[in-house]
Amino acid sequence: MTLLGPPLPSRMGFVWRIGSPSVSGVTTPLRTELGVLRIAAQRLAGERCTSPVETVRWLTAMQAQDLPGALASVALRTAVDSATAGTAIAGAAAVRAGMDAGEIVRSWPMRGTLHLVAAEDLRWMLPWGAARVATAAAARRTALGLDEPTLALTAELTTDALSAGRRLGRAGLISVWRAGGISTEGQRAAHLITAHALSGLICMGPTDGRSQAFVLSDEWLPPGVPRTPEEELGEWVLRYFRGHGPATLADFVRWTGLRVADGKMGLSVAGDELEQVDVDGVAHWMDPATPERLAACRAEARGVLLLPGFDELLLGYRDRSAVLDPAYADLLVPGSNGMFKATVVADGRVVGTWRRPTRAGAGPDVTPFSSLGRGVAAGVTRCWRTWPTV
Repeated sequence: MTLLGPPLPSRMGFVWRIGSPSVSGVTTPLRTELGVLRIAAQRLAGERCTSPVETVRWLTAMQAQDLPGALASVALRTAVDSATAGTAIAGAAAVRAGMDAGEIVRSWPMRGTLHLVAAEDLRWMLPWGAARVATAAAARRTALGLDEPTLALTAELTTDALSAGRRLGRAGLISVWRAGGISTEGQRAAHLITAHALSGLICMGPTDGRSQAFVLSDEWLPPGVPRTPEEELGEWVLRYFRGHGPATLADFVRWTGLRVADGKMGLSVAGDELEQVDVDGVAHWMDPATPERLAACRAEARGVLLLPGFDELLLGYRDRSAVLDPAYADLLVPGSNGMFKATVVADGRVVGTWRRPTRAGAGPDVTPFSSLGRGVAAGVTRCWRTWPTV
C-alpha cells in the first residue's frame, strides 16, 4: 500500500490515505489496491483459515442461498489443516462435516437471506437481523392469511415434530403442517419456514446432498454468550471489517441490513481495534494486519481466482466498484434478477464469468467481459484443477 505523507491522527488509530501520485502530482486512488487488500482480508490468498468453522467465523456470515456455491466459497478460504495453511485448499466435504457436526449453521440471520454462520453466533445475530425483516414481511404474511394463531399452531406442530433430536427436510416439515390442518399453498410454506427461523425456533442442520434438514435451534445451537447490545454491535462491526475491509460504514449497513445508527454504535465500541483508511475522501476501516497480510501474498492476490456465484468478495459490499467495473454489472447479474454468476478475478478485478464444463475432463466455460490479459487462461486452468468438488 502506498502511503502518502505521515499518518493522520485519529481517535480510531491512524488514518492512512491510499493512492499513487500522478505525473501532475495529483493523488489518484488505487482501486486495484483496494480490491487486492480485500482478497487478502477475506483469506482468498495467502494463509487460509485452518478449518471451515474458522473461515465462517472470520467472515462472520457468508451468503448461502446457493448451497453448493456456499460450500465452495468456504473451502476456497480454508486449508486442509494447519500444517498446510496457504497451500492445500480444503474440499467441500470438510465444510459439510462442519455443518453436520453443528459447528456451522445455515439460517436467515440478516436481510432475510440465507447465510452460513458459526453456530455460536446465530443466537445473538438473529434478533438484530430478524427485527427489520419481520416488520417488512408482516404485510405479506397478513395477505397470505398467516395470522398469529396460525403461526402459534405451526410453531407447536414444528416443536412436537422435531423435539428429541428429530430432524425433517422441507417437504417433511410441510407435511406435518398439512396434517395439522394448515394450508401451505402458494407462498405460505416459504413464509412459515422463514417466520419460524427468524423467531429462532428452527435452523438448518445436517446436510443431505443439495439440501438440509431442519432442527430445533435450542437443541442444535450452543448456549449464547451474554453480551450487552453495544457489545454485540461492536463484535459485529469488528469482525466485519477484519474479514471484509477495507470497507465503509455504508458497506456494513448494506451487508447486515442494520441501521446506520447501529453501525455507528458498533464503530464507537470497536473502532480502536481497526485501522481507518481514506480512499477518495471516503473513510474505510480494516484490520491493521491486512496490509502485512497482503504483502506476504501479493503475487497470489493479484493472480487468477475462480469464485462461485454469490461469493462474499462481491456480495459483502454495497459499493462493488473496487473489484467490478459498473459497466459490466449487467453481465454478472443479467437484468438485475438477483442471480449472481460465478466470476473470474484477475489482478483484483472481475474480468468475466464462468460455468462448469459440460464435458468430462474439460475446463470451465469462460465468458470474458473483454479480452483476457496474458496468462489469465492458464490461471483459470490452474484454479480449476484445485476447485473444491461439491
